[in-house]
Amino acid sequence: MVNATARTLPDLTVGELSRRSGVPASALRFYEDEGLIRSRRTAGNQRRYCRDALRRVTFIRMSQRVGMPLSAIREVLALLPDDRTPTRADWARISQCWRHDLNARIRQMEQLRDQLTDCIGCGCMSLAKCRLANPGDRLGTDGPGPQRLADHRGDGYED
Repeated sequence: MVNATARTLPDLTVGELSRRSGVPASALRFYEDEGLIRSRRTAGNQRRYCRDALRRVTFIRMSQRVGMPLSAIREVLALLPDDRTPTRADWARISQCWRHDLNARIRQMEQLRDQLTDCIGCGCMSLAKCRLANPGDRLGTDGPGPQRLADHRGDGYED
């Protein structure tokens, strides 16, 4: 179903999209160069964005805030239709793509928060408390760095 209102309203200039989204025009041009949003050009070579670009820009910014790389954002935006306004079902489908990763990030942040005062599980033996949390420097045998926060599966997140 085509959103009739979005089709009858004029497209947005880069300045209007910037003002509405709160994103600098330079960032919008960068997003376009990266294939995250699209514009059409007027006869005078000015950029015009369909109103759906506002939703995409908001999605990009929120995704960046939770640490998603632009490559991952590009992948899920490619799942949205180009020929029509994305529906709630379209957005729900792409949100499923990151559910596992976001849950893992949340667990990691909670673990970091909870262990921040406990030397972040570094295994360094530099604090007296480390003898309690890491007797005999047992974490040191697992390698350098924050072993209690390290993920040994390779995706950067602990379960």
